[in-house]
Amino acid sequence: NAEGRTLIARYEDFILMNIYFPNGKQREERLQFKMDFYKNFHEYALDLVKQGNHVVICGDYNTAHNEIDLTNPKSNSKISGFLPEERAWMDCFVESGFVDVFRYFYPQKEMYTWWSYMFKARENNVGWRIDYFFVNSQMMYKIENVAIHNEVLGSDHCPISLTLKK
Repeated sequence: NAEGRTLIARYEDFILMNIYFPNGKQREERLQFKMDFYKNFHEYALDLVKQGNHVVICGDYNTAHNEIDLTNPKSNSKISGFLPEERAWMDCFVESGFVDVFRYFYPQKEMYTWWSYMFKARENNVGWRIDYFFVNSQMMYKIENVAIHNEVLGSDHCPISLTLKK
């Protein structure tokens, strides 16, 4: 798109998409842009799978999917990144056959990938898990592991990694 949010690499066995999804901020028009981006991206990803491709989608989704994915879900329920409509889109994405690889391997683990620079949030581990690896369900047999590297500093986000089986 015009904001340069998507990188796509085609490999022999799969297509890798690295995406920086829009932040809804606190403005109505920006939230609508985010929701439209989600919708268009979802249609594109489904088309790739329908064509017989395995798909790996990683990046900053700018939404914590479930309460376990952020420290203070109740106080953030009206904040972009945890709004009902954003979370509903993630529900729909999962229901359409895409798997949150971290949640698949670690269904109850509380780990975060983003912390505000304010109020010593990272030091106190007051964070959000908004960076994900999703794959189409038919690709799960190729996944060995996924990790959140919250010990790595240098940004308000930490790296995440996906290991494929040989």
